Amino acid sequence: MKSRALLLGVLILLAVGCKRHILTDYRPLDQAGMWSSGLEQLKKLDTSDAEVAQLVKVKQARLSDDACVALVAAAHERKHSFASGDSTANLGGAGYSEAQILDIARADQLDAISGDAVALRLIGLSDNFVQFILQRRLQFHPTLDTPQIARLKNTGLSEKQILDKIKSGMTDAQADREVAVREATRNHAGTGFVRVRGRKPR
Repeated sequence: MKSRALLLGVLILLAVGCKRHILTDYRPLDQAGMWSSGLEQLKKLDTSDAEVAQLVKVKQARLSDDACVALVAAAHERKHSFASGDSTANLGGAGYSEAQILDIARADQLDAISGDAVALRLIGLSDNFVQFILQRRLQFHPTLDTPQIARLKNTGLSEKQILDKIKSGMTDAQADREVAVREATRNHAGTGFVRVRGRKPR
Protein backbone atom coordinates (compact mmCIF):
# COMPACT_ATOMS: atom_id res chain seq x y z
CA MET A 1 0.00 0.00 0.00
CA LYS A 2 2.80 2.36 0.92
CA SER A 3 4.72 1.48 -2.22
CA ARG A 4 1.65 2.16 -4.36
CA ALA A 5 1.16 5.58 -2.73
CA LEU A 6 4.85 6.34 -3.18
CA LEU A 7 4.70 5.38 -6.87
CA LEU A 8 1.64 7.57 -7.37
CA GLY A 9 3.42 10.48 -5.73
CA VAL A 10 6.45 10.04 -7.98
CA LEU A 11 4.24 9.95 -11.08
CA ILE A 12 2.48 13.14 -10.02
CA LEU A 13 5.79 14.88 -9.43
CA LEU A 14 7.06 13.78 -12.82
CA ALA A 15 3.89 15.00 -14.49
CA VAL A 16 4.11 18.36 -12.76
CA GLY A 17 7.85 18.70 -13.40
CA CYS A 18 7.87 17.67 -17.03
CA LYS A 19 4.50 19.08 -18.07
CA ARG A 20 3.59 22.00 -15.88
CA HIS A 21 0.88 23.10 -18.33
CA ILE A 22 -0.72 19.79 -19.24
CA LEU A 23 -4.17 21.40 -19.12
CA THR A 24 -3.39 24.28 -21.50
CA ASP A 25 -6.32 25.12 -23.77
CA TYR A 26 -5.06 25.33 -27.36
CA ARG A 27 -8.49 25.89 -28.89
CA PRO A 28 -8.01 29.68 -29.31
CA LEU A 29 -5.01 28.99 -31.55
CA ASP A 30 -6.95 26.36 -33.46
CA GLN A 31 -9.69 28.93 -34.03
CA ALA A 32 -7.05 31.48 -35.09
CA GLY A 33 -5.99 29.14 -37.88
CA MET A 34 -3.01 27.25 -36.50
CA TRP A 35 -2.50 23.78 -37.96
CA SER A 36 -2.37 20.69 -35.75
CA SER A 37 1.37 20.25 -36.42
CA GLY A 38 2.05 23.68 -34.94
CA LEU A 39 -0.13 22.92 -31.93
CA GLU A 40 1.76 19.69 -31.32
CA GLN A 41 5.08 21.54 -31.36
CA LEU A 42 3.74 24.06 -28.86
CA LYS A 43 2.63 21.22 -26.60
CA LYS A 44 6.17 19.86 -26.64
CA LEU A 45 7.37 23.31 -25.55
CA ASP A 46 4.98 23.18 -22.58
CA THR A 47 3.19 26.34 -23.70
CA SER A 48 0.97 27.99 -21.10
CA ASP A 49 -2.53 29.48 -21.44
CA ALA A 50 -1.03 32.97 -21.12
CA GLU A 51 1.35 32.24 -23.98
CA VAL A 52 -1.49 30.90 -26.11
CA ALA A 53 -3.30 34.22 -25.63
CA GLN A 54 -0.19 36.08 -26.78
CA LEU A 55 0.22 33.81 -29.79
CA VAL A 56 -3.36 34.45 -30.89
CA LYS A 57 -2.33 38.11 -31.38
CA VAL A 58 0.64 36.91 -33.44
CA LYS A 59 -1.56 34.72 -35.62
CA GLN A 60 -3.99 37.59 -36.13
CA ALA A 61 -1.03 39.57 -37.50
CA ARG A 62 -0.69 36.78 -40.10
CA LEU A 63 2.59 35.31 -38.90
CA SER A 64 3.15 31.64 -39.66
CA ASP A 65 2.79 28.68 -37.33
CA ASP A 66 6.55 28.11 -37.52
CA ALA A 67 7.15 31.70 -36.41
CA CYS A 68 4.82 31.22 -33.42
CA VAL A 69 6.68 28.09 -32.35
CA ALA A 70 10.04 29.82 -32.80
CA LEU A 71 8.90 32.78 -30.69
CA VAL A 72 7.96 30.54 -27.78
CA ALA A 73 11.18 28.54 -28.15
CA ALA A 74 13.24 31.75 -28.13
CA ALA A 75 11.50 33.00 -24.98
CA HIS A 76 11.98 29.67 -23.19
CA GLU A 77 15.65 29.68 -24.21
CA ARG A 78 15.88 32.96 -22.30
CA LYS A 79 14.17 31.32 -19.31
CA HIS A 80 10.89 33.22 -19.47
CA SER A 81 7.46 32.92 -21.00
CA PHE A 82 6.52 34.48 -24.33
CA ALA A 83 4.65 37.67 -23.45
CA SER A 84 5.31 39.92 -26.45
CA GLY A 85 2.27 39.33 -28.62
CA ASP A 86 1.49 43.02 -29.09
CA SER A 87 5.10 43.95 -29.91
CA THR A 88 5.36 41.10 -32.39
CA ALA A 89 2.06 41.94 -34.04
CA ASN A 90 3.08 45.60 -34.34
CA LEU A 91 6.33 44.63 -36.05
CA GLY A 92 4.46 42.37 -38.44
CA GLY A 93 1.97 45.12 -39.20
CA ALA A 94 4.83 47.55 -39.91
CA GLY A 95 6.15 45.26 -42.60
CA TYR A 96 9.01 43.51 -40.83
CA SER A 97 9.71 40.01 -42.12
CA GLU A 98 9.44 36.95 -39.92
CA ALA A 99 13.21 36.53 -40.13
CA GLN A 100 13.73 40.07 -38.79
CA ILE A 101 11.17 39.56 -36.03
CA LEU A 102 12.80 36.30 -34.97
CA ASP A 103 16.23 37.97 -34.90
CA ILE A 104 14.78 40.52 -32.48
CA ALA A 105 13.12 37.77 -30.43
CA ARG A 106 16.30 35.71 -30.16
CA ALA A 107 18.09 38.80 -28.88
CA ASP A 108 15.28 39.12 -26.31
CA GLN A 109 14.54 42.66 -27.50
CA LEU A 110 10.96 42.47 -28.80
CA ASP A 111 9.43 44.80 -26.23
CA ALA A 112 12.54 46.96 -25.91
CA ILE A 113 12.86 48.10 -29.52
CA SER A 114 9.55 47.33 -31.23
CA GLY A 115 8.26 50.89 -30.78
CA ASP A 116 11.35 52.47 -32.34
CA ALA A 117 11.46 49.80 -35.03
CA VAL A 118 7.87 50.55 -36.06
CA ALA A 119 8.59 54.29 -36.02
CA LEU A 120 11.54 53.76 -38.38
CA ARG A 121 9.12 52.30 -40.91
CA LEU A 122 6.69 55.18 -40.50
CA ILE A 123 9.40 57.72 -41.28
CA GLY A 124 9.60 56.31 -44.79
CA LEU A 125 13.19 55.08 -44.73
CA SER A 126 14.53 52.45 -47.13
CA ASP A 127 14.70 48.76 -46.18
CA ASN A 128 18.51 48.85 -46.21
CA PHE A 129 18.60 51.82 -43.85
CA VAL A 130 16.11 50.23 -41.47
CA GLN A 131 18.01 46.94 -41.47
CA PHE A 132 21.28 48.76 -40.71
CA ILE A 133 19.75 50.55 -37.73
CA LEU A 134 18.06 47.37 -36.52
CA GLN A 135 21.30 45.39 -36.58
CA ARG A 136 23.18 48.09 -34.69
CA ARG A 137 20.55 48.10 -31.97
CA LEU A 138 20.52 44.32 -31.69
CA GLN A 139 24.30 44.39 -31.34
CA PHE A 140 24.06 47.23 -28.79
CA HIS A 141 26.17 49.58 -30.92
CA PRO A 142 25.69 53.32 -30.33
CA THR A 143 22.91 54.53 -32.62
CA LEU A 144 20.84 57.69 -32.90
CA ASP A 145 17.33 57.46 -31.50
CA THR A 146 14.51 57.36 -34.04
CA PRO A 147 13.25 60.93 -33.32
CA GLN A 148 16.72 62.34 -34.06
CA ILE A 149 16.93 60.34 -37.29
CA ALA A 150 13.53 61.68 -38.33
CA ARG A 151 14.50 65.28 -37.54
CA LEU A 152 17.77 65.01 -39.48
CA LYS A 153 15.86 63.60 -42.44
CA ASN A 154 13.35 66.44 -42.24
CA THR A 155 16.15 69.02 -42.47
CA GLY A 156 17.07 67.62 -45.87
CA LEU A 157 19.89 65.19 -45.09
CA SER A 158 20.03 62.08 -47.26
CA GLU A 159 20.03 58.57 -45.79
CA LYS A 160 23.72 58.23 -46.69
CA GLN A 161 24.57 61.43 -44.85
CA ILE A 162 22.67 60.27 -41.79
CA LEU A 163 24.35 56.85 -41.91
CA ASP A 164 27.76 58.51 -42.13
CA LYS A 165 26.97 60.56 -39.04
CA ILE A 166 25.82 57.46 -37.14
CA LYS A 167 28.96 55.56 -38.14
CA SER A 168 31.12 58.46 -37.02
CA GLY A 169 29.55 58.24 -33.57
CA MET A 170 27.14 61.18 -33.56
CA THR A 171 25.21 61.36 -30.28
CA ASP A 172 21.59 62.42 -29.82
CA ALA A 173 22.77 65.69 -28.27
CA GLN A 174 25.00 66.41 -31.27
CA ALA A 175 22.13 65.57 -33.61
CA ASP A 176 19.87 68.00 -31.73
CA ARG A 177 22.45 70.77 -32.17
CA GLU A 178 22.90 70.06 -35.88
CA VAL A 179 19.15 70.01 -36.40
CA ALA A 180 18.83 73.36 -34.63
CA VAL A 181 21.55 74.89 -36.83
CA ARG A 182 20.09 73.47 -40.05
CA GLU A 183 16.57 74.57 -39.14
CA ALA A 184 17.77 78.07 -38.27
CA THR A 185 19.68 78.31 -41.55
CA ARG A 186 16.66 77.12 -43.50
CA ASN A 187 14.31 79.51 -41.72
CA HIS A 188 16.55 82.48 -42.49
CA ALA A 189 17.18 81.51 -46.08
CA GLY A 190 15.88 84.17 -48.47
CA THR A 191 15.13 86.67 -45.72
CA GLY A 192 18.07 88.95 -46.48
CA PHE A 193 17.41 92.56 -47.52
CA VAL A 194 16.99 92.92 -51.27
CA ARG A 195 17.06 96.43 -52.75
CA VAL A 196 14.15 97.05 -55.07
CA ARG A 197 15.24 99.08 -58.07
CA GLY A 198 12.64 101.36 -59.60
CA ARG A 199 12.60 104.11 -62.18
CA LYS A 200 14.63 107.16 -61.41
CA PRO A 201 12.51 110.28 -61.08
CA ARG A 202 12.79 112.72 -64.03
